[in-house]
Amino acid sequence: MLKAAKGYRAARGRHYRAAKETLRRAWRYSWIHRRRKKREFRRLWIVRLSAAVRMRGMNYSRFMAGLKRGDVALNRRVLADLAVADPAGFDTVVALAKSQL
Repeated sequence: MLKAAKGYRAARGRHYRAAKETLRRAWRYSWIHRRRKKREFRRLWIVRLSAAVRMRGMNYSRFMAGLKRGDVALNRRVLADLAVADPAGFDTVVALAKSQL
């Protein structure tokens, strides 16, 4: 326990009981935040996609429905990166989604 609490200040790094309590709390928060991070990134990708699709005259829900009908197997992360890094490629994906509606 004390080895894991290395770098903590005062009693939290030197006393076993304080270190144990601090580490338990830290591990619990890290577990929670690893899951929260996934949620927050998904929200970010959806916001980016929504903005990119609106610039091309469509809304997010219709875009995703068109992709599903067109059997496009790109996830939101890849689509958001494509919208930022390769706008011309994203235009073709949007055109495909529009054609499927």
